[in-house]
Amino acid sequence: MDWLTQLQQDLQFGLGSPVVAVLQWLFIGYFVLLSLGYLALNLIALWVMRGQIQSARTELMPASYASFLPPISVLVPAYNEEATISGSIHSLLQLTYPEYEVIVVNDGSKDLTMQVLKEQFQLVPSSATCPLHLACQPILGIYQSSRYPNLKVIDKQNGGKADALNAGINLSRFPLFCGVDADSILQRDSLQRIIRPFLDDPYAIAAGGTVRIANGCEVKDGLLLKAALPKKLLPQLQIIEYLRGFLFGRLGWSPLNCLLIISGAFGVFRKSAVIEAGGYRHNTIGEDMELVVRLHKLFRLTQRPYRVYFIPDPVCWTEAPEDLATLSNQRVRWQRGLLESLMANRTLLFHRKAGAVGWLAYPFSLIFEAFGPAIEVAGYLFMLTAWLAGWLDPVAMLAFLVATIGFGVLISVVALVLEEMSYPVYPGRRSILRLFSLAIIENFGYRQLNSWWRLKGLWRWMRNSKSSWGAMKRSGQWQQAAAQTAKADDKSDPPQV
Repeated sequence: MDWLTQLQQDLQFGLGSPVVAVLQWLFIGYFVLLSLGYLALNLIALWVMRGQIQSARTELMPASYASFLPPISVLVPAYNEEATISGSIHSLLQLTYPEYEVIVVNDGSKDLTMQVLKEQFQLVPSSATCPLHLACQPILGIYQSSRYPNLKVIDKQNGGKADALNAGINLSRFPLFCGVDADSILQRDSLQRIIRPFLDDPYAIAAGGTVRIANGCEVKDGLLLKAALPKKLLPQLQIIEYLRGFLFGRLGWSPLNCLLIISGAFGVFRKSAVIEAGGYRHNTIGEDMELVVRLHKLFRLTQRPYRVYFIPDPVCWTEAPEDLATLSNQRVRWQRGLLESLMANRTLLFHRKAGAVGWLAYPFSLIFEAFGPAIEVAGYLFMLTAWLAGWLDPVAMLAFLVATIGFGVLISVVALVLEEMSYPVYPGRRSILRLFSLAIIENFGYRQLNSWWRLKGLWRWMRNSKSSWGAMKRSGQWQQAAAQTAKADDKSDPPQV
């Protein structure tokens, strides 16, 4: 501890030092404000959820009403997805929606993605043309499935996920499009549920659904048959994190029309608005968030009415990382994407026409989510150092623990209670007890580790590191599901679409 003693002598730190007192209460104040912000979002979500549940209960429509549902283009950008693409596309082809098309965009994959698509779906060259509403890399070919009339595939040169989505928008025929990740599975009624805002509100331009973790779930023939908790701890902890972020964080921002992100794994957009905004931007990792923030900026600054919705009951299931290295890379990319999205649209901040987006949601995201990791990691390190050196007032230490650990547990537990009251998916008392224990455990190491990964993302953004498609290590579950799908498909006739 000689270095601590020397530091104390040099800076005149110690119990009662004005510098220590100011810093400790600044860090405590930050964590208290952060926690109160999340609690406020949970309370708003609880208020909104009553209406959402009632709406979901009346979701069953008479068959005659199906003709009034607008057609949707489902876009699936794919890069090196040979292990998952078959199961995912079979899942999409079994959606219970009256009229939709599926457009898979192979973005210059280096594996057997295109070959799997040709074999599994009997692709033949198509004479369809692709108007260039949005810029994208050259298209090598357009294919039509001879078994599924509503399935098309674009084979193009590599340009990134945003470029692939722009190509899919160009080929799409319908006024609404839904972006879906190639490693994800939608519940069969997801489109019927997520389309509600576009039926009720002529000013709706975008709507996002909930993303859930499929690790541990039973998947067969491209469909999720049974929800279950993962066996490994790391994806279990991510369930709590996704629950907080999707079901209640975003549901809290939605009624304020301040939702800044719709997950690229599952979201519906009005095509005309996206084309007017310039489509997905190529020079960012977080193309999904950047598009939503840019749409806010376009409509706010031109003072046109619009709404961006979050609908909690349509569910998209996706595989979560099961090792620390993959999870770390994912969170670093997410953080960089957040910063790129905010900085690219910084004119929104405190703009006189920006409304609640520019005066509430944007500064909250900038302070607590974009640059917050630097404050959080510095706070943890300072409080730990001050405690080891004996500089901390016991009252301040207790307040810090309450603000970081206590509030963290409270927010996670409240989110779980609300989930069980609204859209529970994990059956059985054991699963519920396990989730509540995870809500406590995650505050002792996992959330701090996330802050460190997000800080790395902030640092890499500051260094302007190059953006690219991300790669995720697969668990093997999706390969098995794809194999089951292919086997079942060979023995049966194609479903009617």
